[in-house]
Formats: sequence, structure tokens, C-alpha cells
Amino acid sequence: MKILVIIKKTPDTEAKIKISSDNNSVELAQTKSIINPYDEYAIEEALQVKAKQSDCEVVVASFGDESTKELIIKGLAMGGDRGLLINNKGLEGCDSLTCAKILAAAIKAEAPDIVFAGRHAIDDDNMHVATMVAELLEWPHVNVVTKLEVDGQAATTERAVEGGQVEVYEVGLPAIFGADKALNQPRYASLPGIMKAKKKPLDVKTVEDFSLDAGTLNSQSKVSISSFAYPPEKPAGKIFKDEDVATMVDKVVKLLREEAKVI
Repeated sequence: MKILVIIKKTPDTEAKIKISSDNNSVELAQTKSIINPYDEYAIEEALQVKAKQSDCEVVVASFGDESTKELIIKGLAMGGDRGLLINNKGLEGCDSLTCAKILAAAIKAEAPDIVFAGRHAIDDDNMHVATMVAELLEWPHVNVVTKLEVDGQAATTERAVEGGQVEVYEVGLPAIFGADKALNQPRYASLPGIMKAKKKPLDVKTVEDFSLDAGTLNSQSKVSISSFAYPPEKPAGKIFKDEDVATMVDKVVKLLREEAKVI
């Protein structure tokens, strides 16, 4: 069995995001990057499935710049067997569909039995790419997976839905699954794992290696970002004191009705 895990480089959750002076881009050169947190659940699930298989390879793959190598190596340190980086040079600002086309081509070339991804990325929060990849490949896809059992060439999954309900799906492989944080608890990379990861194979390829053309892909992009802006600052809170309770309650209710318009 072969399992491929898609990971994405995202800014650290504690990083302060800075917008460029012309508002056309986000300045990330000095920002610490991490594996998208939901993708770590995907890596962990791949490793748990591998542990139950007699012969299984886990490939950690990403579409990104050269610095993404370090994050792939982290995935290998957790227990992955091989890394794959598809260099995004010339496609840095591509939209979700373009990214999905590239990943779908790479997955088709790798021919895995299972593809894991995080349920969504914490930077743009689009929740698009893995679903688009599945549609391009015409594979089954289940997102927000909270439980997974693999049996031969089939898998049974559970996913959380609104109202505290659970949906159960039985799908044939190959298939793509989006990992939720309830699926498992990602392991830490051990020191021996970190040392071994540096010696594991890590292939760096371009989109041309998958018979794609960067210029054509850019021309087919459906979405472009015109500008970035910070969220509006929250207004200062109001404190009521030194009055009797009834008077303060009346004032709060009036503000909720007339200013906040929530009642």
C-alpha cells in the first residue's frame, strides 16, 4: 500500500501577519512557518494506517517554495518514508483550482491507494484544494474525518456534522480523506527520527515534470486577490458601575437593542 499526505506551509499560529505598504501582498519573509496544524493529523493517521499494514510506504508531499523542504523533513522525522516537493516557482500566487490541478497530476503519477490532507488550511481557510483534487481525479472524498478504518481496498469513515451528529461512509480505494483534529493525537518527532529524516529520499520536481506548463496554468487561474486589509479594530468596551442594578440593566438593554442590534 502507498499513502500520500499533502501538507501546506502556513504561518505560525502565533505569528503577527504584516501587510505590504501597497496592500497587495502579505509579507512572510520574516514570519515563522509551520506545517498546517490539520495536516499533522493527516500525517499521524497515515502512520497509524501504515502500522497496521505489512508493506506500506508513506509519502509526504507539498506544493511550495524551497523552504517547504524543512517542513517535509519534519513529516519524515515523524515517520514518513519519502518526501516530494513540487516547486511553485512562477506560480506563487496561484488559486486553489490551479494548486489542485498540480497536486492531482502529482498524485496520478505517484498512484497512491490513500491520500490524506488536513480538513483545511489555517491561512486562507478555503477548504477547497483536497475536494478539488478528488473531483479532478474522480476519486471518493470525505472531509472532516474523525474516525477511519481501512480494510483491504475499502475504508469506513466517520465525520462530524452540525447538531452533534455523525455521518458514516464506506468508500472504495483510492480515496482522499480530510483529517479533523478529533481523528488522533499527532506524535512528536523523536531525536532518532530527526536524524534519520535527513537521510530519507526527498524529490524536488517542477510542474513541467508532470506535463504541465506554468504559463498555461497562470492564464487559466479563476481567482486573483486585489488587496489585503486588516480586520477593523474592535470598539472599546463599556463598563457600567456606581449605579443601581436596575439602571445599569436598562442601559445595557438599550445599547444591545439600539447599537449592537442583537435584541
